[in-house]
Amino acid sequence: MTEGEAQAYLSTFVSRETLDRLQIYVDMLVKWQKAINLVAPATLPDAWSRHIVDSAQIFPLAAKSSGKWLDMGSGGGFPGLVCAIIAAEKSPDLSFHFIESDLRKCAFLRDVARQVGIPINVMSRRIEDAPPQNADIISARALSDLSKLCTLSYRHLATDGQCLFLKGQSAPQEIDTAKESWQMSIKTHPSVTSDDGQIIEIKELRRV
Repeated sequence: MTEGEAQAYLSTFVSRETLDRLQIYVDMLVKWQKAINLVAPATLPDAWSRHIVDSAQIFPLAAKSSGKWLDMGSGGGFPGLVCAIIAAEKSPDLSFHFIESDLRKCAFLRDVARQVGIPINVMSRRIEDAPPQNADIISARALSDLSKLCTLSYRHLATDGQCLFLKGQSAPQEIDTAKESWQMSIKTHPSVTSDDGQIIEIKELRRV
């Protein structure tokens, strides 16, 4: 997917105003990347396809259009901050919360939200140390293997909550391993940005 194709893909379901907000995000990503490592440097020229669309593709899978969305290990804001920007237009009753232990990355998340004019809550702490969030939706990308993600999510997920995790070619193996310790209703969705990428959707998460 080229950068032009990425923006064309987004324009099919978001407004010009949302695209403009996402452009501000990309511009700030480039600026802040000079000081802190928010993404792999080699991916920066392809930010729209590698990061914006890669994150945006999970938004239509969200089971609820209101409630609490928790993004874990947020880093540079992928996928949560992209979804928060889209939600400002599509699902304004969703509230977005971010857990990130790096204070500099927390500052970046808050600065982007301020510049694009959306409300978010950023917790500067480890996921394991944060109080239970009772989140309706939990998202994460490039954080850990699926077994660890289930462990991290379990205490923060509402009883009827949903997890959306972006994964690569190791997804089938990670699912098999996670099922040894966890029971769950699980669906996989092909990525629009990578031939071997998948989105793992989990509901009814509980320990074996």
